[in-house]
Amino acid sequence: MAVTPVRRLLTPEEIAVQAGQQTPFLRLPERASVFAERQLRLRQLSAGHPMRDYLLFIAELARAQHGLLRDYPPVALPDAAQIDAASRAGQPPLPAVGWPRDPAWRDGLRRLLGDLLPRLQGSPAQAVARALHEAGDEHLEQQAERLLGGVMLGLDLATAPLVATGLQAYWTQLVISTEATRSGERVAPFGRTDDATLCPCCGSRPSASITRIGADASGYRYLHCSLCSAQWHMVRIKCTFCESTKGIGYQSAEPLPGHERPASSAAPDAVQAETCDECGHYLKVVHMEKDNQVEPIADDLASLTLDLLVSEAGRERHGVNLLLLFGEGDPPPGEI
Repeated sequence: MAVTPVRRLLTPEEIAVQAGQQTPFLRLPERASVFAERQLRLRQLSAGHPMRDYLLFIAELARAQHGLLRDYPPVALPDAAQIDAASRAGQPPLPAVGWPRDPAWRDGLRRLLGDLLPRLQGSPAQAVARALHEAGDEHLEQQAERLLGGVMLGLDLATAPLVATGLQAYWTQLVISTEATRSGERVAPFGRTDDATLCPCCGSRPSASITRIGADASGYRYLHCSLCSAQWHMVRIKCTFCESTKGIGYQSAEPLPGHERPASSAAPDAVQAETCDECGHYLKVVHMEKDNQVEPIADDLASLTLDLLVSEAGRERHGVNLLLLFGEGDPPPGEI
């Protein structure tokens, strides 16, 4: 008797894609809301959380980022020839590694730190923020180069989240401004690139993915960029590292015995780790249908326990959150 092979059932999203329905590939950050929504979510998640102080600190950074982005000065943008060349090469037009950073990013970081310092009065973070505020241009560029390149040697982990906030605001400004300069005859600045696992705008890794709700994207999964906050579509039940559709599993973090889930935490199963048996990597996915207030960066930070559980099982994280790094980084002597 012939055995019929078992086939994986398609998700509604994949069925829609195969049927030719138009799925928006890119969702670009919005100036008025990208950091404001992150700040609100971080404050919500901080109540009763073991990492309360850190989440509130990052919320303050998001508040400062929102103020900085609101009136960010003009920055140098790619011209039509550069955009066309990137498109032909299947590369992002604003690569985190290789893009000539406008000095405005350093000015923006110092403005952000100047806004932040009075609100850190009495906090251990105040001295760290002040030292970075007073650091020279060369030091800031060195730290930015290491952070964007994923080089831990010589990276000051204490100041890395602060440097990251300045870079995030700058790259978000780059993406928003580049999109805004489009004209009817100009090449579309952003589109699909050769590596579907990296941001098509800046080439950075995602922090997490999000399944969305809403008329134009209900149930569709988007990867959320760790640097510029752009979101790009990738069908569900597909590894975000090796793109395999085999051996995909999901894990949630449950409260420890005798402990209740904090009322402020994400709804049950709103944050999961999507794991891949083929390559051993994982990436978190946050579900708006479970909790419509989820925000990928904030919920990723607030679910560190899930990272520990999945890592103990031998999985390697694919995503990166620039606001919470681990490693052996340290500042070379005399840099600050």
